[in-house]
Amino acid sequence: MASKRQKVCVIFGGQSSEHEVSRVSATYVINNLDKEKYKVLTLGITKKGAWYLYTGKIENLADGSWEKDKKHLKHAVISPCIKDRGLLVTNDDGSIKKVKIDVIFPVLHGMYGEDGTVQGLFELSGIAYAGCGVLASSVGMNKIYAKYVFEKAGLSQAKWKAVYTKDFANMDKIIDEISSDIGYPCFVKPANAGSSVGISKVNDKTELEDALRLAAIHDRQIVVEEAIVGHEVECAVLGNASEGNVRASGVGEIVSGIGFYDYDEKYKTDTAQLIIPANIDAKTTEKIRESAIKAFHAVDGAGLSRVDFFVTDKNEVIINEINTLPGFTSISMYPKLWQKAGLSYTKLLDEIIELAKTRQK
Repeated sequence: MASKRQKVCVIFGGQSSEHEVSRVSATYVINNLDKEKYKVLTLGITKKGAWYLYTGKIENLADGSWEKDKKHLKHAVISPCIKDRGLLVTNDDGSIKKVKIDVIFPVLHGMYGEDGTVQGLFELSGIAYAGCGVLASSVGMNKIYAKYVFEKAGLSQAKWKAVYTKDFANMDKIIDEISSDIGYPCFVKPANAGSSVGISKVNDKTELEDALRLAAIHDRQIVVEEAIVGHEVECAVLGNASEGNVRASGVGEIVSGIGFYDYDEKYKTDTAQLIIPANIDAKTTEKIRESAIKAFHAVDGAGLSRVDFFVTDKNEVIINEINTLPGFTSISMYPKLWQKAGLSYTKLLDEIIELAKTRQK
């Protein structure tokens, strides 16, 4: 007798600036889940924050046309009541139907998706969920607080400075401090915007104010970092820090076609080269793998993360950031690294789901 399929609820979309790439990532996740093991429920969140259970064609996710398919949409939310352990779906007659869920698989990038907010709802629901918990998600999302944690963990970082929009009235002072403390070129980033959104490379002080104001569109907290010359590399992590079963993939390298790896290169264009394995020596590769696991433990990670580093011409390994819900598109580094390590996309998803279940227990 065949075992009963587990109900996996894939959540996509969301209100962040990375809404579009979430739809693409979710398409790849759903298409690669083993349908003999899982019954997939698809829960979409619009940019305006409306939640719908979507039962139409999966190919409609990527271009956003799923929202127009009214025939296959029903308002639905995850119940925060632990007795429900599932969705509350509103029927056409206004009645509420409860749908049990075994595992939630969020494919939500950026604000309200990987910053701990929706993870708090998952915790209240009592349902196992893939990926990092509230603390790791919120720390990983905030570049400033992640730097405090990494510093305490003994991980090498670039010189950096926190800037807050409340201080913009003294813009001349901010510019002078950055010029003396960080120097040029430097990078200006919103602390909470996610994957390379609102980031500028600044070559001199005449460009700095515009870069700060651009970052401020996305967040009131801004981080300014010195530019590191060297290899830009990434390492995938899989496991639960609380269980001591964390392992790292090999290391991949990104060669940007435009000077630095921005949002469009990550998700929309093919101008960047992804090189696996990276063009670095074995000793440095192993140090990166060890550092990736160390960073994951430092934030109390769970399930998966991608940890990004720079390697200088002196083979110094400098951590850039941890991404607790990395992209899952066809050009995303996270699944590619595990495929190179011999773990297929489908088997990778199996492991992430099993890690969610063991963590919940």
